Amino acid sequence: MERFGFVGLPNVGKSSLFNALAGGGAYAAPFAFATTAPNTGVARVPDRRLDRLAEMSRSGRVVPAAVSFTDIGGLVEGASRGEGLGNAFLAHVREVDAIVFVLRAFPGVGVAGSADPLENLEVLEIELALADLTSSERQLEKLTRRAKGDPSLKPQTALLEKAAAALAEGTPLYRAGLTDAETAGLRSFFLLTAKPVLAVVNVGEGQNGDDTAAPVRSILTGAEVIPLCVQLEAEAAQLDQVSRAEMLEALGLGAGAMDRFLAAARRLLGLETFLTTGEPESRAWTFRSGSTAPECAGLVHSDFQRGFIRADAIACDELLDAGSWAAARDRGRVRSEGKDYVVADGDVLEFKFAV
Repeated sequence: MERFGFVGLPNVGKSSLFNALAGGGAYAAPFAFATTAPNTGVARVPDRRLDRLAEMSRSGRVVPAAVSFTDIGGLVEGASRGEGLGNAFLAHVREVDAIVFVLRAFPGVGVAGSADPLENLEVLEIELALADLTSSERQLEKLTRRAKGDPSLKPQTALLEKAAAALAEGTPLYRAGLTDAETAGLRSFFLLTAKPVLAVVNVGEGQNGDDTAAPVRSILTGAEVIPLCVQLEAEAAQLDQVSRAEMLEALGLGAGAMDRFLAAARRLLGLETFLTTGEPESRAWTFRSGSTAPECAGLVHSDFQRGFIRADAIACDELLDAGSWAAARDRGRVRSEGKDYVVADGDVLEFKFAV
């Protein structure tokens, strides 16, 4: 399950965002370090396609895809030197697959800290870059010694030197102009700023979200930047489904934080969904874009991948239009795909295997 970590200064709304996504559970207060230990939650990914498939198949159980997210305690200036939660904070960041910057833009009487999202971002980037610089220099020293006796390590050494040079200038690696191959090559060094980044700009009620988020978008070019009134989203999350929908519609918040955040987060990591359906169960499965049919079969069960023969595949909309697997086969809409087939988002699959 993919893990997203909320990173921000104290009092920016990380715990409230957690509550908006998880439906409550995180303590939120207007003072620093109200959260000292990380809260971890699991969010179901809303998918209307899955609901319709379950209705079609009269499924006894419906299992949506899910992601994990962690509300990490507030980072402060000097965290890279041990200030605030220091090393404990940075250790929690290293464990996640992607970083979600929560940047404060809402005004607040009695709430300490800056309401300038760019100022928030600058502190976060400097502290994470400094932590990465310390780590990269330490690892580079060891790698350089090893490379003297093993020439095959020289490309890796050169890549780490390039990363360290960018970090020394205060530039986080996600905006250091690295290629995808270079970023992938740095994974083994577990550097914080080599992780994918998404930003949530926490606006106040009545603020223009797009205008407020525009300066952040200009800095985080290519990254997902989402303006949200997190407090309203958290309040809506406490309501039952009908009341929540009514509140979100009345406030012009659309589908709410869950749909917007999860859609952006999944795009960030290149995640897509295939589906399986039948009378016992309809389920959504998360896979990395570009995965083959056997790789997706392995998500269901390792035996499916090991003994893979073929996958019967059909686009979800086509299956729903036909009304059943049998009707879709009669119409010639079901495809038989082999080991080289690259699964598409929204494919409904049945795997054939023999072990």
